[in-house]
Amino acid sequence: MAMLGKRRPARAASNKSGLSRKPSARPVPVAENGDVLVIERLAHDGRGVAHDAAGKTVFVDRALPEERVEVAVHVNRKRFDEAHVKALLSRSAQRVEPPCAYFGQCGGCQLQHMAIDAQRAHKKDVLRELFARQGMTLPSVGLLAGSSEHYRRRARLGVKVDGQGSVLLGFRAAHSHRLVDIDQCHVLVEPLQSLMPALRALMGNLEAPRLVGHIELLTTDTECVVLVRQLKEHAGDARRWQTFAEQQAVALGAWVGRESVEFHWWGTPPVLQEVLHIPNQPPLTLGLLPGDFLQVNADVNQQMVTRVVEWLAPKAGQRIMDLFAGMGNFSLPLAASGARVHAVEGSVTMVARIKDNAARNGLDISAQQADLSTAETARMLLKAHAGLDTVVLDPPRSGAEAVCQVLGRHEVPRVAYVSCDPATLARDAAHLVRAGYRITQVAVADMFLHTAHMETLMLFEYEG
Repeated sequence: MAMLGKRRPARAASNKSGLSRKPSARPVPVAENGDVLVIERLAHDGRGVAHDAAGKTVFVDRALPEERVEVAVHVNRKRFDEAHVKALLSRSAQRVEPPCAYFGQCGGCQLQHMAIDAQRAHKKDVLRELFARQGMTLPSVGLLAGSSEHYRRRARLGVKVDGQGSVLLGFRAAHSHRLVDIDQCHVLVEPLQSLMPALRALMGNLEAPRLVGHIELLTTDTECVVLVRQLKEHAGDARRWQTFAEQQAVALGAWVGRESVEFHWWGTPPVLQEVLHIPNQPPLTLGLLPGDFLQVNADVNQQMVTRVVEWLAPKAGQRIMDLFAGMGNFSLPLAASGARVHAVEGSVTMVARIKDNAARNGLDISAQQADLSTAETARMLLKAHAGLDTVVLDPPRSGAEAVCQVLGRHEVPRVAYVSCDPATLARDAAHLVRAGYRITQVAVADMFLHTAHMETLMLFEYEG
């Protein structure tokens, strides 16, 4: 036990992992000469789609529409194969040089080989296709986009000590637990990017790096923060972390422990705040704490909130219910416009945060905790707040199906839906349309540039 968390001496590499389990798919040896395929389109996740000579679907990593590629299949499945490009025989006009040296290794960005305009067009196409599958045609799809490729203001870095005692710091490879060791990340905001050299140097100097589970980086409008998942206290390394924080002028906190985890700040607790600048409103200050959800792209988040406020144009006294309200990202700007807002959240902690943020900004917002995953809860909420003018939905990736299944029966005039998963959005929208709603506004928000992920804003109006 004396070596717990500390560096171990280098050992000879082994071909055995020590784990034995049945694989989910049969690996296929890379052939000396692969098949030549023509990429027909992009799948929703950004992979190229082609068909081999037998008509079997092949998903090809980092291939673009209309390209001719020689491929090597690396996973064979019953209904489709997964492959990568062995040789690029013809090049798409959409293809660009990836800006990150780790593209193709790190699993964080899937589309850096594709021109940005083409990435955004693809996301719109994905949305239209998913809605078409549900029998719905969308009106004109707008776009909200950030001004910089360096947009990510929060990130979680994995930490691993390899068999030779070297400390790896980085992100997971796609569909893998393998850690890709990185020196920089192209999409990080500059304050976080500038921390990487000093952070790497620190990790190499820790006495017990195995006690570090992961590291979270965060910038807010007031602080640059480093949060450490420390599996067990280590006095010597704690001093090294504190020296690092002082030299880099960052706030430093840690979750400490294995089963029983406690959070504490090293040094004076910082004041973490997000400031929303919505046209025709004074700046709104939202306080937050480590672990609270904060959108990764500050620029695009400001645009999303602004667009929802513009669509709804709330007037004094209008009644709005904000479901999945978080820390008040939409509740506060809507209340600042004069609306009477009732916020609902699944987390007791976040309900308290909404109330604190409302008080901080001199706004009157009521808030409660409720499990929004059940139709019964949705019915109770809508019955208790009869006469609503608008419902705002900003659910997690699983969507808001239970709410959408009952909304039409209450004839709420407008529903604003902010989604981080277009598939669950299309599913939920089908419930609303069948209940008498019409889709009147749509916008794709490119929250995660260079990835296949997106946010979608949609406005529904009840027509009966």
